[in-house]
Amino acid sequence: MRFSVWPSYERSWDEVLALATWAESSGFHGCWYADHFMPQTDDDSVGRGPAYECWTMIAALGAVVPRLTFTSMVSPVTIHHPVVLTKRAATVDHVTGGRAVLGIGAGWQVNEHVAYGFELPEPGERVTRFERAIEQIHGLLHDESVPFDPRPTGMELLVGTGSPRMMRITARWADVWNTWGNPTERAKRTEVFRRACEQVGRDPDTVRRSSQALFFLTDDDRTRDKLRERAPQDRSLIGGPAELIELVGTYVEAGVDELAIPDFTLGATPEQRLATYQRLHAEVLSAFG
Repeated sequence: MRFSVWPSYERSWDEVLALATWAESSGFHGCWYADHFMPQTDDDSVGRGPAYECWTMIAALGAVVPRLTFTSMVSPVTIHHPVVLTKRAATVDHVTGGRAVLGIGAGWQVNEHVAYGFELPEPGERVTRFERAIEQIHGLLHDESVPFDPRPTGMELLVGTGSPRMMRITARWADVWNTWGNPTERAKRTEVFRRACEQVGRDPDTVRRSSQALFFLTDDDRTRDKLRERAPQDRSLIGGPAELIELVGTYVEAGVDELAIPDFTLGATPEQRLATYQRLHAEVLSAFG
């Protein structure tokens, strides 16, 4: 099992660089970064607060942090033209010496589309357009008859999804399947993905699997009980070190290759977030080698 950090797009450059530098020195595999233009809201209203641009951040980090992989989580094809996105990702892959992962999705965050004039079709049409886009991206990366130079040096194509139709598209074209979920939810989606691979004639073991969950590290019983009532139950891991080791172990058993830990629930300040990462690394992740 490989572990990656995931700083919020709201964090300053100094904090993200410090986290990536620490993660590299501590043996983490990678750094993930969300591709959004503003904070999410529950409707189409403008999200207030900073949102740094994903690919600029990844390129800058990759130029000065020499070992980590850098993954876009995930670039919506409703906003990024497939050719421009692939050219950008391929360039970043060369800047980082082959350490970029191109994560793509169908698009979902309403407010950024409304605010900046990007079309967000209904879900069915959105998936249809995504299928055309990923086929085009795959061709740019792998079809020698397509004019695209320089090609990346083995850059993986990741799709983040949980719906059956998107899973079939992922099974056909992607190198990495990603989905949110606690162990129970992840197990359900893994079975759906296995069937999707069978439907398109692909061995599911040839697709790398990554996941992420919200980590809540606490030794206090009352805090733990409150979190279990309030936190999103389908994507949260809650408990002390021993409980989290057991929960992370279920991802290993499910064949997950990489697990990312977002910093969204790790503290209110840069110092608190880094301290929680350090404790997770020392008391939980170290149990997995």
